[in-house]
Amino acid sequence: MHRTLILFLFATLSSLGCTAQQCYVFVGSYNKDKTKEGIYIFEMDTITGALTKVSAVNSVLNPAYLTLSPNGKFVYACTEAKTPGAGSVSSFAFNPKTKNLTFINNQQSAGENPVYVATDKSGKWLVNGCYTVGSIGVYTLDNGIIGAQWQKFFFRGKGINNERQERAHIHSTVFSPDYKYLFTPDLGSDKIWCFKFDSTLQYPIKPAFLNTVKTTPGSGPRHLVFHPNVKFAYCTEELSGTVSVYSYNNGKLKHRQRINAHPDSLKSGFSGSDIHISADGKYLYSSNRGDENNIAIFSIQTDGKLTLIGYHTSGGNHPRVFALTPTNKFIVVANQVTGNIVVFKRNATTGLLEDTGVEVKVDGVSCVKIRQY
Repeated sequence: MHRTLILFLFATLSSLGCTAQQCYVFVGSYNKDKTKEGIYIFEMDTITGALTKVSAVNSVLNPAYLTLSPNGKFVYACTEAKTPGAGSVSSFAFNPKTKNLTFINNQQSAGENPVYVATDKSGKWLVNGCYTVGSIGVYTLDNGIIGAQWQKFFFRGKGINNERQERAHIHSTVFSPDYKYLFTPDLGSDKIWCFKFDSTLQYPIKPAFLNTVKTTPGSGPRHLVFHPNVKFAYCTEELSGTVSVYSYNNGKLKHRQRINAHPDSLKSGFSGSDIHISADGKYLYSSNRGDENNIAIFSIQTDGKLTLIGYHTSGGNHPRVFALTPTNKFIVVANQVTGNIVVFKRNATTGLLEDTGVEVKVDGVSCVKIRQY
């Protein structure tokens, strides 16, 4: 009886500990005006997926992409995106008790139109990718303060699509799981560049390209994600609406498969965007904009290759970015053109998505990140 009571109390306390955790959804937007709210924070009900707006900040222009520091205390944003002759990276402190963001500082970005920002696991370095000029910038971080631009690299090259590939266009800056390498998919020149990265050095990125991957001409590589087992990597290709599969080992990507993220009957109107993998490594999700506006769902085989198992509407127009919740129970999709965020429930067994009816409006929504505190 005594043992049963102890087990009951343990289970009850464990349950209270889980429910006490708060899940926050951080949202960026193309607000086009500093007087309008640009970054929003929603609290998510982890049972129903419902979103409740708890705070927002203005005095920030076009925060196109967000990332959180490894400890969750800071939010870094690409700001002044799509602003001619401008571009910056900004830092905010987040207080989960007050549910507010406080501006810390900003620095000029590596070039015009910053579209991606990432931090290393030590939280000491910030890397920013800029689309228009095809460049990346490296900054020091000190308790959330973005230091001066420490390193800067420009990329050269072009592709076969004269309208979209007239020059290099860096679209993401992705660390390898061990943070020893940095990969930068280049939509403009159909390449995935690779650098060595060492956070302990004065200049963490060595100025030499290693193991550069040449993708299919006209594919336009955009975002890259690694499998939880670290044996495979997957790249969504914007211009061709495809996903390429790579085996991965110590900074080297070896191509294994290329698969359509759209029906074979569709011959044009592609605009692949974001890509994520479930925590169990069984399913991959890739968003399609253009003529499709859906999430393509793939099962991942033991050899890393993909099998398409279905699609689910994004619930709006232009699903630029989406994110899985920490429990992988929900997927939250940001539809930029229709300005709505839609929450879908994920079936862990089948990988398929279900409508929840949860939707909130955010004009020009550009990015969504999720963290549990």
